[in-house]
Amino acid sequence: MKTTALNAETKFAEINNNKIAYRQFGNGAPLFFVNRFRGIMDTWDPLFLDSLAEKNTVILFDYPGIGSSEGELPLNIVEVAGTVPALADHLGIDKFNVLGWSYGGLVAQAVTFQNQKRVLKTVLIGTNPPGENAIPIEQVFFDHALKPINDLEDEYYLFFEPASEKSRQAAKESHDRIAQRLERSLIPSTMEVFQRYIAGSGTMKEDKLNFREGYKTLKSPVLVISGDHDISFATENWFPLLRNAPTMQHIILNDAGHGPQHQYPELTAGYINLFLG
Repeated sequence: MKTTALNAETKFAEINNNKIAYRQFGNGAPLFFVNRFRGIMDTWDPLFLDSLAEKNTVILFDYPGIGSSEGELPLNIVEVAGTVPALADHLGIDKFNVLGWSYGGLVAQAVTFQNQKRVLKTVLIGTNPPGENAIPIEQVFFDHALKPINDLEDEYYLFFEPASEKSRQAAKESHDRIAQRLERSLIPSTMEVFQRYIAGSGTMKEDKLNFREGYKTLKSPVLVISGDHDISFATENWFPLLRNAPTMQHIILNDAGHGPQHQYPELTAGYINLFLG
């Protein structure tokens, strides 16, 4: 039987004295998936994952203290990012690609800048660059994202474009695909854990390691994918950086929100496969 997102076995790696949950499937160069705020291995759309697994070895994992992993989510994103090279070491992988969504996009950028000899290419979805960004998170994000439990109505606002019927229909289809394996009790639900994510995001805003400036000299290719109306990480915040990031490309998908890869899973995977190939 072919291994897919819906049947891949959960395994555990011993990292910093904690068991870190991960899954691995597909064929090709290793591609680490770095989770969003409140995200776990099963909050990715399986159609998106399987479309990428055709040409990449997909590696999913849960952060320390999140989902099926032991420990506690670090307050500093650079420390969170250390999980990726540590898991790569456990799997005997030297060089790899990294893909991060939302908060995970911040983590993925830290992975890239801290491991420039190991990261081949970086994909950033629904996220923002390090440092100060002009357009803040919209209040509607907090109204929905900080509820103990999110339902489909919340997802319309958090990841899609609720004003668009096309986007709402895509939201329902993606929600149903994700529900096939999702154990909702594993999703972080307490304000205590939310604050740890928020603190981590704050460290990237401070950007004490000057990652933002690092884009001027970064050698590895970076692909940014955004929806045209992202309520949490405004797409427009990338524009001042693009002229000063010679290895960066930016794709903006129409009528889409914070999760364009779930609205257009096969299209987005196609762009990513082309970029990684």
